[in-house]
Amino acid sequence: MVDSAVALRTLGRTGIDIPPLVFGGNVFGWTADEAASFALLDALLDAGFNAIDTADVYSRWVPGHTGGESETVLGRWMKARGVRDRIIIATKVGMDMGGGNAGLSRDWILRAVDDSLRRLQTDFIDLYQAHQDDPNTPLEETLGAFASLIEAGKVRAIGASNYSAPRLKEALETSARLGLPRYETLQPHYNLVERKIFEDALEPLCVAEGLGVIPYYALASGFLSGKYRGEADLAKSPRGRGVAKYLDDRGARILAALDAAAREHGATPAQIALAWLIARPSISAPIASATTVEQLEDFVAAARLRLSDTTIAALDHASG
Repeated sequence: MVDSAVALRTLGRTGIDIPPLVFGGNVFGWTADEAASFALLDALLDAGFNAIDTADVYSRWVPGHTGGESETVLGRWMKARGVRDRIIIATKVGMDMGGGNAGLSRDWILRAVDDSLRRLQTDFIDLYQAHQDDPNTPLEETLGAFASLIEAGKVRAIGASNYSAPRLKEALETSARLGLPRYETLQPHYNLVERKIFEDALEPLCVAEGLGVIPYYALASGFLSGKYRGEADLAKSPRGRGVAKYLDDRGARILAALDAAAREHGATPAQIALAWLIARPSISAPIASATTVEQLEDFVAAARLRLSDTTIAALDHASG
């Protein structure tokens, strides 16, 4: 059972209940080795959080890796702890796995899902997501393949990640027209510094269609934790160079607003940034990650933090 102190949310129309934060499993087998990953997962479950997002391609970008490392670690942990029935697994298909294996063709989806199931050591995936749009494959083919997986009991629900609003709308219309399962969730890039793309077109569509939304990069690669305040801070981690674009006047305003909110609520900037996402009505649960159990404390505290209307308005203004 999930800790009763964690209020669950239903993920769109999937019928799947999740905590207000989803753990990002891209770190498993990468910046967190297997022992560290097991410790993180143990602490996560002990704290009442049971939803984990991963992908087949994690962490193919690491020299010597081939992809599937994250799913493999997660599968080993679930097997070792005997907890598969307590975990909500979201994984993805579609990114380049090498050898021409990429995209959302029927053939590749049917092979990729079996690879993921084997690595995860399970016979079903709770949420199977198209990692990115594949303009070279008809939506009918992709959605038909996902329909086969749901019918076979290999997948409970499907979702989309990194889709544009027009393409997501077309996919939903295709499902309705052909009587196929539809994307029930969207995983967009969205946080306090990256607001426009989601809020302008995707958010209204998701709200109108009742889609669950689980945004990634909730802390903007660590920028919203306050870890990076200037050029000298960029060498602090492997992700440092990726936040250089936020070191401008707007970024400084956002950090100042986070600092003020953190003082007001007795919290950290990271907790405030996550709580801002959790409070947004269109968001089911942001995805956030950690590489140490100590960092996980921010994650847990954020889910229990309730921001004042004044704080939310100040953050909206600073990041607008």
